[in-house]
Amino acid sequence: MAEPKIFAHAGESAWTATPDGNRRRVLLHTDELMMVEFGFDKGGVGALHSHPHVQASYVAEGRFEVTIDGRTEILAAGGSFIVPSNLVHGVKALEAGRLVDSFTPHRADFLPSPD
Repeated sequence: MAEPKIFAHAGESAWTATPDGNRRRVLLHTDELMMVEFGFDKGGVGALHSHPHVQASYVAEGRFEVTIDGRTEILAAGGSFIVPSNLVHGVKALEAGRLVDSFTPHRADFLPSPD
């Protein structure tokens, strides 16, 4: 197995369009942990969903309405939240912004398929 990449530089990863009309780029990952940056235009929605991964998110830029397990709060740049495994959650960008999410274990569905 190749050694994991342990450093990433700004702009190094390419943005990928998400099915909900936003964008993401995987910054770094190992089997145990993944860091992903998400970009939202004003009004962009990360639809309510759940997954078995534990997620920790940091608001790098903008303001977001964040809903986790039926509870909603507004978070601005510098705020953060954690989503325990399998809880329903989603976001709405109240202004253009970016979230930096960490997932454990990594989200294999965010990686390119091996050919």
